[in-house]
Formats: sequence, structure tokens, C-alpha cells
Amino acid sequence: MKHDFRAQVARLNDILCSVNLLRWDAKVTMPPGGSGARGHQIATLLELGRQALLNPKLTDAAEDLLHTAESALDRKAAQTVLDAQAYHKRIPADLLRRQTETATIAAQAWAEARREKDFSIYQEHLQQSIEVAREYADAVGYEDHPYDAMVQVFEPSASRKKLDEFFDQLRDGILPILDKAMGGPAPRDDFLSRSYPIDAQKQFCEELVQTLGYGKDRGRLDTSVHPHSVSFTRDDARITTRWDETNPLVSIFGALHEAGHALYEMGVDPSLTRSVHATDLIKLYAAGGASFGMHESQSHLIENHIGRTPEFWDVHFGRLRDTFPEQLRDVTASEFVAAVNRVTPRLIRLEADELTYELHIILRVRIEIGLMDGSLSVVDVPEAWNAAMAEDLGLAMPDDGVGCLQDAHWSSNYIGHFPTYSYGNSVAAQLMDHITQTRPSFVSEVAKGDGAVLRETLGELVWRHGRSLSPAELLAEIGQSEFDPTAYLGYLGNKFAA
Repeated sequence: MKHDFRAQVARLNDILCSVNLLRWDAKVTMPPGGSGARGHQIATLLELGRQALLNPKLTDAAEDLLHTAESALDRKAAQTVLDAQAYHKRIPADLLRRQTETATIAAQAWAEARREKDFSIYQEHLQQSIEVAREYADAVGYEDHPYDAMVQVFEPSASRKKLDEFFDQLRDGILPILDKAMGGPAPRDDFLSRSYPIDAQKQFCEELVQTLGYGKDRGRLDTSVHPHSVSFTRDDARITTRWDETNPLVSIFGALHEAGHALYEMGVDPSLTRSVHATDLIKLYAAGGASFGMHESQSHLIENHIGRTPEFWDVHFGRLRDTFPEQLRDVTASEFVAAVNRVTPRLIRLEADELTYELHIILRVRIEIGLMDGSLSVVDVPEAWNAAMAEDLGLAMPDDGVGCLQDAHWSSNYIGHFPTYSYGNSVAAQLMDHITQTRPSFVSEVAKGDGAVLRETLGELVWRHGRSLSPAELLAEIGQSEFDPTAYLGYLGNKFAA
């Protein structure tokens, strides 16, 4: 029966990996005209995946394994399946299909609206997405607020109440740090607006992520409107970034960020491949990370705690200058690092500095909560967005394209996902506190291209466990708890206000 259980779960994982492949293709290579058919294809596969999950034979196998398994890991796998079955039985199959089809079509409308800088092109599709999200929340149930049902898809222990407390602490801690950081002299960054040929950026980014252990044997770097990572088991984890000829930091840090995601997937213990512990049975998503927030902790750790340090660029700036000799002819490594870490309110979340980044997230979460409970109408999203940007960051929005249309999340059924970025930043700081106490030379060793150091540290603490341990359990192993921004605020204060 144990073998039958594993075989059924492996088949489900195969189906979900195929969904990942179709989604990757839709973002990277599919022509725009294919969106309608692709929506049906993905919906069909997800329906097959749901049927595989709800198969009575899997229920029987899980119940048998739950009572006969000798290992706690197998018992946890069985219980995870039974809990996921109970969850999905509350969701009508028609709702799941409409959710998928709506997202695929909405993604194309969002891309056009962003390109045309016109929210009205996307407005009707966002309204449909919100209506489907409310239906979903009602179907699965929630205790306090419909947003709870959405955010728990990505971070199972989260709730609006916990997030309100977390973000209040974070905002109250960040604002005085921001005031102090903005009061100092601004480092030069004029060289970032020079022309950096895209082909040369691509070559540099591919070489840079390889120094972290992200090799071409199990990965590849492509182009998409919005950077992302996707895996088809630990043996095929792909990343994308976007390119800006007048700002190479967009591609460099996009690639570092997504490489963090991919390395997490590649680091999952091989024995967990195609198992419950490498499959998100709630989101119906093939992924080995413990949660979306834990995944973000790995990408932000590599992007910020490693990729924005002087130690990292002491090693890599020479090669960057060799790649762009004219553009960086009058720039030193220290000037480059200062520019990389410059605190400047920006319009785009993906281009924001570490300090103001969280204000971008708080804005989005507040809008999502308002859309879910009806206190904010879809038609008023641009106005709410622009008002918050003016209040929190002092910025006037020139158009919708760099405003409320800049992210793909709402068009991709990812309502409730934004909090995982802040949660991930907080966890990254907690992990780094622990790592630097036990291995002070960690950043320097990684900067020198020793990918084994990442596997020995993050691999041991996080990656190898896949989904077999929850984020709370992983943090407990290092004496930390969830939704505690203390370490994160300490890191930000030391870096920007010391």
C-alpha cells in the first residue's frame, strides 16, 4: 500500500509539473494568440490533477499508510493528503476551472494594459478575478476575513490579523530608519543610466548565477515581462529576468533573486522528488519549498544579504567592468556598491531599495484586503494606488503602467501572495542572524564562488527538507518564530541608519 500511495502521488506531481511547463511557455515563448487555448489546456490538466488527488484509491492508500507507516515522514505525508482532500472537496470543480481560465485570459489583458499604460483595458478582468477569489474564499471557508482564505493558500499560518500586526511593527520601524537614510548624502548613480547592451547583460547574468551553483545542467535563464522561477522537479529549475538597457541592476538582481528560488528547488533531498513533500497539494503546484514565504526568504537572502554586499562585489565587480568597460570606466567597486544600496523612493517595486520595498508591499496588501471585503471597488484601484504612493513615498504616478499595472500577481490568481515577500525578508534576516553566528565568513565564501557553502548552510537548514517541515518548524530549529520582524528591522537599521 505504501508503494501504491507513492505511485499515485508521483503521478499527481507529474501532472502538476506539466502545468508548470505550460505556464513557463506562456510567459516565455507562447505567442499572444495562444492565451485562450492555453487557458483551457492548463484548466484541463489541473482538473486531472484534482481528480488524481481526490481519487478514492489515494484516500484508501493514505488512510492505510497513516496507521501502518513506521516513519513520521510517511505518516505526515499521509495526513497531508487527507487534509488536502478535505480542503479541495469544498471547492466546486467548475470554480477551479473558471479560476484557471480567468487567470490565463486576464494575464494577456494585463500585459496589453501595461503596455498601453491603461488600466481600463484590464479593469473588467480584475473584477472577474476578484469575484472568483471571493467565491473561492466562501467555498474553502475562513474565520475572520475573506483575505485569510487567500493568503493561507500561500502561507498557511498567515491571517489578516497577524499580517496587520506584522506590518504595523514593520512600518513603524522602517519609517524612522528611512528618515535617517534620506538625510545623508546621496551616492552617485549616474553611471547606471548609461547604455548597457542587453546581450552583454545576459552573458554576465548567466555567469553570475553559475558562481552560486546554478548550472546549465539543471537550469536555464530566459526573458519574460516579469521575472520568475519555475521547476519541474529538482532536476529542472528555470529562471527568467527582464532587461533594461539603461539600468543593469534590473537584470542582475532579478537573476540573483530568481536563482535563489531555483537553488532552493534544486536543493530538495532527492528522496523527496515527486512526493508529497515536493508538491503543494493546496495550490495544486509542483514545488519543493515549505511555503511561498519560505521560498521568498531564500531569494531575498541571496539577492540582498549576499548580492548587495561589498564582499560580493569585491569579487565580481572586476568582471562586470570587463563586460562594460566604457560604461564603468570611472567607477570603483565601492561606488557601485553604494549605488546598489542607495535609498531612493522609486515607482517600481522590483526596482525599489530594500528599505522602501516594504512600503510597496504594504500598499498592495491593503488594496487586496479592500478588494476582498468590498471596501474598495476595482474602478478605484488606480486612485487608491496613487494616493498611497504619494503619502508613503512622496511620488506622483505618471501612468498606470508603472502604477497599479506593474505586477502580474492579480492577473495570475496570486491574490494573497504579496505578504509572502515581506514574510520572506523577515525570515531571511532571521536565518542570516543564525548563519553569521555559526559561520561568520559565510558571505565571503559564497562571494568567491563556493557553491558548496550554500548547500552546506541553506541546504542543511532549509532546502533539503522540502515541504516535510513547515516554516514554523524550520524557524523553531534556530530558535525563531514566525511574523517577528525584530531581526529584519535590526538588519535594516544596521545597514541604513548606523
